[in-house]
Amino acid sequence: MRFVVVTLDGHRTEAFARAREQLAREVPGLELELHVGADFASDPAAAERCRASLREAHFVLLFQLFQEEMAKEILPTLLEHRDRYDSILGALSTTELVRLTKLGRFSMADDTARSPWSPVSILKKLRGSKQDGASSGERQMQLVRTLPSVLRFIPGVAQDVRAYMLSLQYWLSGSDTNIASLVKFHVHRYAAGPRAGLRDVVTAPEPEHYPENGLYHPSLPGRGFAPDRGKLPARGKKGRVGLLVGRSYILAGNTTHYRAVIEAFEARGLTVVPAFAAGLDSRPAIDAFFKDKKGHPTIDARVSLTGFSLVGGPAYNDSGAAQAALAALDVPYLSLPSLEFQDIGEWEQDPRGLNPLQATLQVAIPELDGATNPLVFAGRRSGGAKAAGAEPMADRIDLLARRVERLIALRQRPREQRKLAIILFNFPPNAGNTGSAAYLAVFPSLQRVLAELKEQGYRVDLPESADALRRAIVEGNAGQYGMPANVHAQVPADEHVRKERHLADLEKVWGPAPGKQLTDGRSLFVLGKQFGNVFVGVQPAFGWEGDPMRLLFEGNFAPTHAFMNFYRWLREDYGADAVLHFGTHGALEFMPGKQVGLSARCWPERLIGDLPNVYLYASNNSSEGTLAKRRGAATLVSYLTPPLSNAGLYRKLAELKATLDRFRATGPEQAGERATLAGLLQQEAAGLELARAEPAWAPEAIDREVERVRASLLELEYALIPLGLHTVGEPMTGEALQGTLQALEAAGTTGPALERAAELLSEDHEIPGILRALDARFVPRPPAATCSGRRRCCPRGGTSTASIPTACRAPSRCSRASVARRSCWRRPPSARARCRRPSPWCSGGRTT
Repeated sequence: MRFVVVTLDGHRTEAFARAREQLAREVPGLELELHVGADFASDPAAAERCRASLREAHFVLLFQLFQEEMAKEILPTLLEHRDRYDSILGALSTTELVRLTKLGRFSMADDTARSPWSPVSILKKLRGSKQDGASSGERQMQLVRTLPSVLRFIPGVAQDVRAYMLSLQYWLSGSDTNIASLVKFHVHRYAAGPRAGLRDVVTAPEPEHYPENGLYHPSLPGRGFAPDRGKLPARGKKGRVGLLVGRSYILAGNTTHYRAVIEAFEARGLTVVPAFAAGLDSRPAIDAFFKDKKGHPTIDARVSLTGFSLVGGPAYNDSGAAQAALAALDVPYLSLPSLEFQDIGEWEQDPRGLNPLQATLQVAIPELDGATNPLVFAGRRSGGAKAAGAEPMADRIDLLARRVERLIALRQRPREQRKLAIILFNFPPNAGNTGSAAYLAVFPSLQRVLAELKEQGYRVDLPESADALRRAIVEGNAGQYGMPANVHAQVPADEHVRKERHLADLEKVWGPAPGKQLTDGRSLFVLGKQFGNVFVGVQPAFGWEGDPMRLLFEGNFAPTHAFMNFYRWLREDYGADAVLHFGTHGALEFMPGKQVGLSARCWPERLIGDLPNVYLYASNNSSEGTLAKRRGAATLVSYLTPPLSNAGLYRKLAELKATLDRFRATGPEQAGERATLAGLLQQEAAGLELARAEPAWAPEAIDREVERVRASLLELEYALIPLGLHTVGEPMTGEALQGTLQALEAAGTTGPALERAAELLSEDHEIPGILRALDARFVPRPPAATCSGRRRCCPRGGTSTASIPTACRAPSRCSRASVARRSCWRRPPSARARCRRPSPWCSGGRTT
């Protein structure tokens, strides 16, 4: 008798092994198999083994297979054999798999009945609701808990519905005992044919119940559950970490990685409050264990080891509810992935780091909540007896503990005692570009930020003006040393050799220290200027003279000696409590290494180390901002890009428009002149890459081709381009604000939404966002106003993410929000469809 379970990942594998040993004693001849859907993509043989088992199975359980790709691997086999299974149950999975459920007289494939226990009614109940502030996960769990007791005495199909709900209870409290009972429950109730005699032999107890929300500590007896915080060890006085762990891991006994994290925090003098929540909603655990009776936070940092969204788990995300809960805590929020969908070896060898599924579920979705620091801390290794257990990665966990310790120290240190480093960029190098950033007036912005830091209690020797600030940094003693900026410190070459841990890797690329960049042969120079407790540094050039970007795209290279020395000096010699990278963008986050889920060999991690990193980033550059967040361990604070103006036409484009006007002014009777002008139009358009030079337009196609050129020309003429530079801390006013609001109105924003947009754009959210980040507080997404339907305007000052799925629906949403009515809606549909230029303040410029 074969009993097959297929699920998302393998963290219950060891519990299954113990359940298998118990069943071998109690139900001779029963074969219990577990197949992991996460293995299907990387190991086609695993999918084939699963299909082979399903062809021979008598009982099939499908749990948490919500990925379409996983479901498609086994769906045809299941459809072929469904009718001969004694029972098949699909739950928390794709609709196609759930509808395969067949338990006695209860079939999810039957849509005809309309009773409260019909399949349609059950699916609606399991779908949940967000009414009254309750999440779908919370309502689903409530249904699973209460419905079996309601159905106990109702005869008929209701008993099979009850069996469905009890199966979920067994699974969601998946200890080895409950897994064994789940198998026996199905055999007892649904064994058929030659196996029917087992119904009277095999019995199953009710599901064992465990705390749904609770505390855990590996030093406690039994499963490590604690009834209240008073039972947890208080082993440190440096601060308290609220740690969210997975209940199903604890019940399955797969907790080695949790133990390692807790011990690392405690070794650094931190008290840890490890909490768990059942189901998909972590808010009950947050409210119960991370706050006091009055609702005030009792923790200094919040770390999630579940790897999924705070409200919704892996299958969906309620980021609004999550952000509200995190804002109430107002502490740094780190979400760490463990390797569920690839093993450690695959991660180590993959230049991407995390594979797409892992990166989406465990990094991108938590980022919607405001999570930072996607540091891989554990995973499973292929092969060996302990292949399924989560193995802690000691170096990753040590880095995690150091980063959290630094964040808490930053949070607790008085502002007047903090030492900050603000980093300016110099690209292209040696071309007068020191202190440049996309769309940003850097030195006026920096002057405003320094003034506000001083006002808020930081010790800052404030220059008298932005120009004086610029001269102190860019000029200073630069001429004396032949450097592009003021030389603030000199690090002897032998000191660099002694302190640089990655010297051998640097010398493979750049030769013996100190190299050739920012050096006089004896010392390495640190460029910048200190103003009280704030050092404003100039990031060294990327690498090769004349080809500074080469370093970023060739994975076998390394930063220069000067680059590594600069960040080591910030961390160790200067002793910065935090660093603020000022503007879009520098080079740290583009250094060679994995894309997401970095290892100790990745250069961005080697550079930033455990130093708290805040990054002021343009709100319209979500893709590169996401790299800064994931690869540079940065907390992003977005700044507004300048107001926009129509690009207009010039030179060859203006000549093309003149020819086009002449053509349109000729009538059908002027056939010869029209043919001549058509040929001229084709050649001019081809020179601007708006048409092909050959073959010549056929007479019957001339009007169509001319209209195509005209549409492309109009798109260029009315495209919006930035006007001037933005100054951080300066709200939109005057003509800039009015022009932006007019464009919003042209895009369909009216009434209260337009008024709210005007209010948000007239306020400064940027400097308050910087201050929040430097205080190690929670930085949410920027305040948003609904502009038109689901489109949103985004001021600055909050964190940025790669995408907001709920913010955009139509493919052309950015074009509609970024052009005025006369430049878009008066164009033919073909031209409108091609418009893809996002506005900095439309939803397309808003990073997740």
